[in-house]
Amino acid sequence: MQTSNNKIIKNMTLILIGALLPLMNTAWAESDMKLQEKALMARELSRKQAAGITDHSEHMQEADVSTNYRGVFFGYLPCKEKDCDGLKMTLSLKQKSNYLLVSQYAKASSREYFDKGKYIWDDETHTLSLTSNKDDLKRKFIIKDEGTLTLLNSDGKPMPGDQDDYTLSRSDKAKSREVHIH
Repeated sequence: MQTSNNKIIKNMTLILIGALLPLMNTAWAESDMKLQEKALMARELSRKQAAGITDHSEHMQEADVSTNYRGVFFGYLPCKEKDCDGLKMTLSLKQKSNYLLVSQYAKASSREYFDKGKYIWDDETHTLSLTSNKDDLKRKFIIKDEGTLTLLNSDGKPMPGDQDDYTLSRSDKAKSREVHIH
């Protein structure tokens, strides 16, 4: 009789644990559902941004102004070298203050040069400084507006000549991308 009572107690315990276990999974499923909602909201926001749809009611109020200038900038810059018709340049400002700069001399079958590094936005001077990962080369740009960067010399002063010649335009703000396509 004692053994049958022990079996009944064991079975009842297993049934009770089995009944309580799904209740604990509900809390996990709810948190998973919240994570999925956040992922869907982030995906929808990125689709809207890619399509150029802007919801002005949700502007970010971040202290880091450089996040407002993330994106891809491109242009055709003059070069100093002899027999050089120009330099095609594409600058991608990415998250976590990372950048990728692709430059190519305007020649038939010219190779592309890649440079990666970090960028810093100076709110006082409205300048963007690029610091290369592979060498100590630093480039500076001044941000005229959210769609235009202008290259500065190493001293942070404007380049000689017409400043429009040293301008990179943001790809989502420019009307055409015929100047530089990879």
